[in-house]
Amino acid sequence: MAEVPTPPPNPFTQLAKNPKNFGRLVAIIGAIGFVGYAATNSLYTVQGGERAVIFNRVVGVKNKIYAEGMHFMIPWFDRPEIYSIRAKAHKLPAETPSKDLQVISITVRVLLKPMPEELPNIYRKLGKDYDEKVLKSLGPETVKSTVAQFNAAELVTQREEVSKLMRKRLAERAKDFWINVDDVSIIDLNFGPDYLAAVEAKQVAQQEAERARYLVERARQSKLEIIVKAEGEAQAARKFNEQLKQDPEGTFLELRRIEAAKEIARVVASSPNRLFINADNLMFDILSEQRKRDESEDAKK
Repeated sequence: MAEVPTPPPNPFTQLAKNPKNFGRLVAIIGAIGFVGYAATNSLYTVQGGERAVIFNRVVGVKNKIYAEGMHFMIPWFDRPEIYSIRAKAHKLPAETPSKDLQVISITVRVLLKPMPEELPNIYRKLGKDYDEKVLKSLGPETVKSTVAQFNAAELVTQREEVSKLMRKRLAERAKDFWINVDDVSIIDLNFGPDYLAAVEAKQVAQQEAERARYLVERARQSKLEIIVKAEGEAQAARKFNEQLKQDPEGTFLELRRIEAAKEIARVVASSPNRLFINADNLMFDILSEQRKRDESEDAKK
């Protein structure tokens, strides 16, 4: 009859029988867990465009700044605070009077970023939301003080100069809080209803003035035209009288009569209507008139 193999001894049963060995197992498991916790929580990564500062539970904020990459820290004692050093855009709406006391609604876009070398001071003094705290304090005051130096028309025609002046003033004050201001630009500019009504009334008045100047100029040109026409007719009359004096035989009158007859004939010929009119009334009987003059001259002879 085959012998039945004896099962291997259970280690937990042996550890239970020997308390010293059980204590060692617990210590080993605890050590492995601590090492795993330390390994997983002792490394952190700083992404591109970021910087980190370390807050230590014992000494506080360290002055060292950590650049991009993977870094070591002491678990539980150290806590990394990540800051983005890329420029961020913020909008600042404001309503303020201009130099000529017109109510202006303006919206300004500000691009700013922290000074990387001053991140420990920023974390100590301002915290993570440093940009909101500083802009809420400096932004509206800077915008209002700048707008107050320009009237409403200059805010439109000198928009770029206004933006540059805002940027200069805001950058100077933001340096006290370790912030760099990259750009300030006006993205929206609106005027009050009273100013818009005044501008519209001014435009209407200018149009009326232009129309009045046009009418005056038109009347002056008409007057000059009448004068020139009258002078031309007077000169033509003088020349006509001179021709009559120099032509006792009536040749000049006969030429003008022929020209008039040709013009009348052209008008009648181009008319779609057919008329039967006495040729004497239209001065068409030129040959009969010449015949009458010849007969009268022969009779005189």
